[in-house]
Amino acid sequence: MSNKVLIVDDAAFMRMMIKEILSKNGYSVVGEASDGAQAIEKYKELGPDLVTMDITMPEMDGIAALKEIKKLDPNARVIMCSAMGQQAMVIDAIQAGAKDFIVKPFQADRVLEAIKKTLS
Repeated sequence: MSNKVLIVDDAAFMRMMIKEILSKNGYSVVGEASDGAQAIEKYKELGPDLVTMDITMPEMDGIAALKEIKKLDPNARVIMCSAMGQQAMVIDAIQAGAKDFIVKPFQADRVLEAIKKTLS
């Protein structure tokens, strides 16, 4: 059975890029969300094995959403997606329970490496 992934990013283009990388490599993208609040609802609804979460989003940012998801499911596996120069936020995210992070623009091999490591 393929692992179920929820993709969270406010940019549709970024969601499409990650979805393409995952779909080509046997992962099942079960849902997408464009902000943190949607991410929490989709997480409850879909129960994915893994979430890729953008850090900077309108409404609710990725770190706040990560904290809420970890409250719902302490075993949630979340990989943060950040732009260059967001090191402080990445550190906050890891402290809040993120398993790994990937930097935009996405490199397919780095995305897959982070996902394999997080799911194993």
